[in-house]
Amino acid sequence: MKVALIHDHLAQDGGAEKVLKVFADMYPKATIFTLLYEKKHVNKYFTNRKIETSIIQRLPGGVRFYQWYMPFMPMAVEFFDLDDFDLVISDASAFAKGVITPAETPHICYCHTPTRYLWDYTHKYINELSYNKYFKKVISLVLNYTRLWDRQAADRVDYFIANSNTVKRRIAKYYKRSSRVIYPPVENKLFDIAEKVGDYYLIGARLSPYKRFDVVIQAFKRTDLKLKIFGSGVDEKRLREIAGDATNIEFLGRVSDEEKAKLYSECRAFMNPQDEDFGITAIEAMVSGRPVIAYRKGGATETVIEGETGEFFDKQTEESVYNSIKDFDYKKYNTQKIRDHALKFSEDRFKKEIKDFVEEKINDFKK
Repeated sequence: MKVALIHDHLAQDGGAEKVLKVFADMYPKATIFTLLYEKKHVNKYFTNRKIETSIIQRLPGGVRFYQWYMPFMPMAVEFFDLDDFDLVISDASAFAKGVITPAETPHICYCHTPTRYLWDYTHKYINELSYNKYFKKVISLVLNYTRLWDRQAADRVDYFIANSNTVKRRIAKYYKRSSRVIYPPVENKLFDIAEKVGDYYLIGARLSPYKRFDVVIQAFKRTDLKLKIFGSGVDEKRLREIAGDATNIEFLGRVSDEEKAKLYSECRAFMNPQDEDFGITAIEAMVSGRPVIAYRKGGATETVIEGETGEFFDKQTEESVYNSIKDFDYKKYNTQKIRDHALKFSEDRFKKEIKDFVEEKINDFKK
């Protein structure tokens, strides 16, 4: 069976890319189609794989400033020629699901979320942009056009998989489609329980405004508790300004997988202030035996068990985060129990559920 794997873009190292890596392991001869890629990401996970890119890869600044080519991405993804493939699997949170497949070829979409800046996050997304109001109006028009295409593109998918119940509800609301939930895989073999817990709390991922790391930094500035932050991104400068000269807050930048595993295993707790579709970093922390302090919304509500693997706070505010950490007792948690819970999201479990789903839907499609 000749398989095509479709991915939005390999321009960052996030949860979607980790899912694509597992798909690539499951289908070692599959061709990977993506709008564009940065070589370092391809070298890290997809060495010696056949990767086809769109025209955006070859345009001036197409890789470094790919966001500016967003209006052309619907057209670019439709140009992928998939006539010779027996199965198409898209790994999508944006454009990948919009590929055009032959009538006899089943298309399964592993959906991380309906494109959030087109649907439930549109107004916040525009407000957070650092442009004047006139340019924001132009962006709003582009998003309106893209939203219409996105809704149409969802109809091209034969079968949807949602990465959480949160996403399942969004798919039903925005695309009017049913889906089955298969939680993403976590590389549990990379993480383990430490012999001794350190004296710091941890937070990390891509530094983007919607992650709301700002409220965590503001809350920790009111305490003597140590906070370590790993990762980089567009919001880093603003977050450093918020931290100011606070000596208990440390920015670590990008860290290796080994360094990250050590940070997880030795932290008192991992902070999760964002509304995530699923939230792999929280699972990685729990696989390391550490409790999670999370915002009570999105994927975290499906993965964190209150009082057993972590705690929740109810608002994305400095005050709400502060109240959750000021009397937090990290010693009351059973580290092995936390890890055992998180191992339910293992890579082996993911591969089996995907394999069973693909076989079932191929048979349905043939009928």
